[in-house]
Order: sequence, then structure tokens, then C-alpha cells
Amino acid sequence: MRIAAVLHDRCQSRKCNKECIKFCPLVRTGVECITLTEKGKPVISEALCQGCGICINKCQFEAIKIIGLADELKGEMVHQYGENSFRLYRLPIPKKGLITGILGPNGIGKTTAIKLLSGTEVPNLGRFDNPPSKEEVLEHFAGTELYDHLKNVYSKNIRIALKPQYVDKLPQSMNGVVRDLLKKVQERMSVDKAAELFELTEVLDRELTKLSGGELQRLAMAATMMKDADVYFFDEPTSYLDIYQRVKMARIIKDLSADKQVIVIEHDLAILDYLADNVSIVYGSEGAYGVFTLARQVRTAINVYLDGYLPEENIRFRDRPIEFESSPPRGDWNTPDLVEFDNVEKDLGGFRLTVGKGAVKIGESVGIVGPNATGKTTFVKMLAGVIEPDKGSLETVLKVSYKPQYISADADGTVRDLLFSKAYETVNSGFFEGEVLVPLGVKHLMEKDIKTLSGGELQRVAITLCLAAEADMYLFDEPSAYLDSNQRMNAAKTIRRMMEKTGRSGMIVDHDIYFLDMVSDSMMVFGGEPGHHGIGEGPFDMREGMNKFLKAVDITFRRDADTNRPRINKPDSRLDREQKQKGEYYYA
Repeated sequence: MRIAAVLHDRCQSRKCNKECIKFCPLVRTGVECITLTEKGKPVISEALCQGCGICINKCQFEAIKIIGLADELKGEMVHQYGENSFRLYRLPIPKKGLITGILGPNGIGKTTAIKLLSGTEVPNLGRFDNPPSKEEVLEHFAGTELYDHLKNVYSKNIRIALKPQYVDKLPQSMNGVVRDLLKKVQERMSVDKAAELFELTEVLDRELTKLSGGELQRLAMAATMMKDADVYFFDEPTSYLDIYQRVKMARIIKDLSADKQVIVIEHDLAILDYLADNVSIVYGSEGAYGVFTLARQVRTAINVYLDGYLPEENIRFRDRPIEFESSPPRGDWNTPDLVEFDNVEKDLGGFRLTVGKGAVKIGESVGIVGPNATGKTTFVKMLAGVIEPDKGSLETVLKVSYKPQYISADADGTVRDLLFSKAYETVNSGFFEGEVLVPLGVKHLMEKDIKTLSGGELQRVAITLCLAAEADMYLFDEPSAYLDSNQRMNAAKTIRRMMEKTGRSGMIVDHDIYFLDMVSDSMMVFGGEPGHHGIGEGPFDMREGMNKFLKAVDITFRRDADTNRPRINKPDSRLDREQKQKGEYYYA
């Protein structure tokens, strides 16, 4: 079975000579295999296409995908958005008393699947031009577990609660204060109980427009879990949250699942591993198609995902496996200090930051961990020269490239215009293309307007822009935000590789343990009283830094026997108790 997909966001038909049509062998013989729509976009006839691949290679914007799929999938299409558009095969099945995780890259149907399972959209079974009725959909799935679920959804025999993906859009769709929103949904618990559980007590009377990303996420989770539903869908429940809040959120969801059906989409693999019972992997091609596999036990599923190979279906969806080190990186750096700081203090009025004595060495990558609102971003801004310290010494006589925490698409022009205007020689070099543009997937974004980029695309462009600048130190504030698990691994490898090959230093603030494990040589640990007094210590070597940090969080990690990836131990399990007794919270 052959499918053709045209990625309209990449297609720049006004800037090309319609090579896809001119070089198509069938078109040249008079067969209308490829035609143009009124908007000038190509339409490929899948029935006529011979799969020669010439149009793929001739398209300078890489906007065409011709893909051969297994014939077995032909009768398993669940939804298609239009001709030559994205199509989804199979769906995960919610199970009572279990948490089903969904794992896969962005743009291959995870959110679409939740919309179909929750009844927000009705599957069209590929009939985008003549959508079936709900009765026809049920007839199609007769005799399957999906039939029972969809029948209950369509007949309203079960209640659905859905936590949306983009919580930052809540203030645009709702007005008022936090208390008013929670009052509308207080079914399973009261407003006061929910506010205490989700750490919203201090913001109950605050306008939604004045909430931070983490506060909006906790509000969305509270509003969802206050509803008395039978099936709960959580689309990325831990974005914007620090590791403390992520673990707490995972525990709350686990308690909820005792007698409910729960499906979770999550890109933080450590949290997904801790949270889910079973996981459905989604593989495919961004913007073209997505295929759900049968649910596997969570450990097996994540290992298969990291390996990039599905043995039962004999399908490889990644060129090479993602690997983790079995022991911490060496901390005995012999290079000179690049930047030194000693008893640095900053008072922001209501919040005070204190950072002890430390230094970052040439070529060293330092991970920065700690709860939200403890001064991590403030410290990075001081290193970047954005703000000045009130007390203490901070050597900043060096060139710094800084990627801020919050990025916006307020620039005009395309990605190519932006990158070339900032660092033409670097971006145009073969080294930078091979080490940064291709691994981060930015090469495909070059002709897109900055203002049309999604959150993940904008993040990858911001990382690229930071790395393109000529600097002694590179500062990244939450570079994994908005990225899927695959993109996070690629970003971590890219940053680490660039620091090693150029001999530059980096400091990376993030909350994803896997990301920090891959990118860091040493760790700075922030603590104190969030929102009032932040205390920064280090850098420590990885072992000491992670042990210090995880002791404060009160969780321990073990290493998976097959992949060496970190895995959270169950609280008070034998391994958890043994590692806490030894003081080894991360490298057992």
C-alpha cells in the first residue's frame, strides 16, 4: 500500500518551478498523476503514483512524502484529514484500573487519538469527503474493545474529562479568577481541597491572565480531576512543572486510576515510566501518517522506543538506538576556569537569591536543577549580563550566547532570514548543518515564517540561534520545553556534541532528568524557599549533584538492565530503601 502526503506548511509553490509536476514521468507521458489546486498546491493521485520518488528528490522544500505501508494497515485506517493529508491507523484502548500511556513524536496523531476517543471528533475511517455517521463507525468497530468504548461515549453512558495540551491558551478562552473556574467543576473535591492538593492556595483570587505556565498547568489538572468522570485524558500533564511537581502530579494521577480509565500523553520518559502501567507506541512520519501499536508493559515499551525497532511488526522507526551511560561522567576536569562566582546575591523585592562559591571550567557542560521560583533563571540572566548582581563577585568578562526560558515568535520573515541575519557564515557551513540543523530538524523549517511556528518548532529554532552565535559560554533555559521525547534526546545530544567539538562551555536549566543525564558533566543545585529565597550551590560532579538534588525530592533512581536509562524506584520499595540508606539516589 502506497500513500502520498503533501506537507502544506513546507510547500512553497510560489518560490519554485513546480518541479514535482515537470519531472514526474507519468505527467510527461500525459497522465495527470500530479495536479495543482486553486491555491497552487500539488495533489498526488495515490492510485496512479508509481512510487519512483523523483518528486520527493526534486522538491527543494522537502514537502512531499511517498511512503510504502504494510497492506495489513489498509483496513485499519481510523481517520484522514483530507486528500494527501495526515492519516491515523488504529487507536489505543482505555482500561479500567490501569493507566495507559501514549508515546511518540509530535505530529503523528497522539492528540488526534484523544479527540476521537473522547468523542470530540468522530472517526471518518478515511472517508474525508463523505464522513460516516456514528452508527456506521460503531458498525465498523463491531466485535472489538473499541466498539464498547465508543458506544458508551456516543450514548453518553460514561463521562469524559479531558486536560488539554496547550494550557497557556486558557486565559484566552476563559475570564475571571482561579476560584471562579474551580467552583464550576467541584464534584469530586471542594475548591479548598483542590487548591491545597495542587498548590493553588496563594493564587485562588488571581486573574487567569496573571498566572505562570506552571500555575496554569496545575489549574488545568485541578479542574480536570475535580470532575467526577469515568474516563480521564491527560495531554502532557507535566509541561511547565519542576521535578518535584511532576512526581507529585504522577502520584495524584496514579491514585485516581484505581477505579477509573486513564490515558496519558507524556514526553518526560522518567515520569511516564513511573506513571503508566501500559504504553502504546505511535510510529509514523510527521504530517503524513501515524500508527498505534498494541499496548506493552511500560518498561518494555520505553526500551523498544529507545531502541527504535518493533520486533513483532519488523519495523525500524529510528536509524540508531538512543543510549545512556552506565556511570556518571568524569568530574576531574583539568581545564582552567572560564567563569568564577563567589557569594553572589540579588534582591528582586520579595525574592532574594544567594549563590555560593563556584566555577565553570572551559569545555564543561553544567546542568542546573531545582524547584521553580528558586532563582535558576535569575542566575542565568546574571551570567548573561541581562541583570547585575547586588553583592558578591561574578566574572562575566566573556562572550555569552543566551536562550531565554520564554521565547516568542515576534520576528518578521522566515527562519532562514532570521538565522542568516544573525550568523550567516556559521549557519551556512557544512559543519553546522550536519551537527545542528539536521539533528534538530531545523533544515525543514527554513522557509517557514517565524510567526507560524509551533511551540516545538520555535524552541528548536531558538536552540539553533543560540548555538550559531560565536561565544565562550552558551546558556540554555529550559531547552526541552515543547519538544517531544525524540526531539529532547536529539537536542541534548546536539548541545553536548557542540560543547565537546568546539571546546565551549554550557549551562543548561531543565526539569527533564533524561535530558540532563545526557547533556551534563556536572550539576548546580538550587533550593531554598520557592518564591521567597533561593539558594544555589555547586557545580558538583554528577554523582554528588544528583544525589544532593534527589535527596531533597525524596526519590531514587535505578538503571535499567538493558538500556542503562534512569528509572524511578517505587516509594519504600526494597531498592528505594537500600539506595537511601547508602546515600546513592541516582547512580546505584
